[in-house]
Amino acid sequence: MLKETERWLSNRSWSVTDRPLHRLMSAKRATGSSVSVVLPALNEEETVGEIVAIIRHDLMQQVPLVDEIVVVDSGSTDRTSQVAAAAGARVVHRDEILPRIPTVPGKGEVLWRSLLVTSGDIVCFIDADLKEFSSDFVSGIVGPLLTEPGVDLVKAMYDRPLGSAAGQGGRVTELMARPLLNMHWPQLAGFVQPLGGEYAARRSLLEQLPFPVGYGIELGMLVDALHLVGLDALAQVDVGVRKHRHQDGQALGRMSAAIYRTAQLRLARGHLIRPALTQFERGGDGFEPRTYSVDTEERPPMVEIAEYQKRRAA
Repeated sequence: MLKETERWLSNRSWSVTDRPLHRLMSAKRATGSSVSVVLPALNEEETVGEIVAIIRHDLMQQVPLVDEIVVVDSGSTDRTSQVAAAAGARVVHRDEILPRIPTVPGKGEVLWRSLLVTSGDIVCFIDADLKEFSSDFVSGIVGPLLTEPGVDLVKAMYDRPLGSAAGQGGRVTELMARPLLNMHWPQLAGFVQPLGGEYAARRSLLEQLPFPVGYGIELGMLVDALHLVGLDALAQVDVGVRKHRHQDGQALGRMSAAIYRTAQLRLARGHLIRPALTQFERGGDGFEPRTYSVDTEERPPMVEIAEYQKRRAA
């Protein structure tokens, strides 16, 4: 791992327990910052209501950390909008935002448009399909933006179980995004969950970034933020375990293709290739990096090998 990335891991990786709510409220009052939570949603009636209700109870009623919860519905055919509204969210349909520009399908499209219907100085994005949700996801990633003036974007990090198998979720992260980042943007190799949908940022940063309309949004945002504000303005916070609905292999393939295309477009700026891969395992002190070399050597076609040619001629 690059020395710069190792230093960043030490200085910009925290736990949700590092910033208790009373400290966050003190910082919020001192800075006068407002916080918006956005849930992009498409057919999430089974989970969106509980997420909204928990955020409202823990972070609006118990303590006024969050100023607004907005669910942006991107065309649900179930009761997502009704359930979210009943739980206390303001629900806006994607197509009602900036109607002069025709909408296209995709998560990034929804997040981009959400900037027009929210007012917070800090915008926190939370996926609407999370199960066993904890408000730590919100307070954890908002915290550094309230207490650290030099931090502009914070990603959540967590374990991602796949069924009963611990740590096996995030297949696109391990098979596509992490290799891309390690080889082309090694400064970002320290992010445990680079594709995670739970992150918060200052509006002043988000409004300067392009938004890939689809699944490339998370990788694109990380890379673009690195170029715009630098590594030390980025951070991550351990919030525990993330459980959600898993997609099938074909859907993951489409996701991977979008992420690869997003990376392709950014590689035109110039890039660094580093044949190493950093992965993470949870240890006694939190997530610990493990760096492995990536095999890049290739053997030529056997027909080009003199010994093989001789054998064929014999």
